[in-house]
Amino acid sequence: MNAHRMLLLVVAMFALVVAGCGAQISGDVSSSTMTEAQRDSAIARSQIPGAKTVANTFKFANKTSRLTVDADSLER
Repeated sequence: MNAHRMLLLVVAMFALVVAGCGAQISGDVSSSTMTEAQRDSAIARSQIPGAKTVANTFKFANKTSRLTVDADSLER
């Protein structure tokens, strides 16, 4: 009986590993054609909870990026 439990455990662990690797084995690719920035922008414009926070973060990131570019252009 102990051998049966061990075999069952090994089979269950193997099944979990195979299930976890399924996307890599079959070569599945995300069907989304949007960039990360486009997805963030769409979320920021939506009415879902937290969208305003995403919008503010997006604005802050853009401002920080502009300031970094401006600072780099002054150094040259």
